[in-house]
Amino acid sequence: MVLKIRKYGDAVLRKKSGEVSAVTPELRRLAADMIDTMRKAGGVGLAAQQVGRLERVCVIDVPEGCDEGTDAAFNAPVRMPLVMFNPLIIAKEGAVKGGEGCLSFPKIGGSVVRAEQVAVSYLNLDNMPQAVTVRGFLARAVQHEVDHLDGILYIDRMTADERLSHSKPLERLAKANGAAR
Repeated sequence: MVLKIRKYGDAVLRKKSGEVSAVTPELRRLAADMIDTMRKAGGVGLAAQQVGRLERVCVIDVPEGCDEGTDAAFNAPVRMPLVMFNPLIIAKEGAVKGGEGCLSFPKIGGSVVRAEQVAVSYLNLDNMPQAVTVRGFLARAVQHEVDHLDGILYIDRMTADERLSHSKPLERLAKANGAAR
């Protein structure tokens, strides 16, 4: 089922998610609905807050070809779509500036500095603990979605100048979605 994507200005996007005690059939259904929603919207990731929920779950589906060269080879064992319950970034390495967008910020993109490589622990759909180290675009997507789960938006990671360059569209979006900004 396709869910409503919450946009910038909706207070739920600034709330921190709560850990799940166990992966239940209801949470598996939520993850499946999130994958459907993300794909229908043409995104590569979606966090629970973006569909108005506060469980600590996110989904990522990086299309083939997004990571070129060594990153693609490095990330090869990570099957898509990636569903993570209670994801926690446990290590970061390097830094790289790159473009990002977000389904909660239609038509607003910007550059953000992120770690080039991250290690993340999480529970999978079978409630089994997992840990994976990823690089490149997949690492960027993991960091973006984990930020969402912590109530942090990618615009918070932009430079002040870049954020200022988007101030008018951000104000309109926030106002249209309930914020008093």
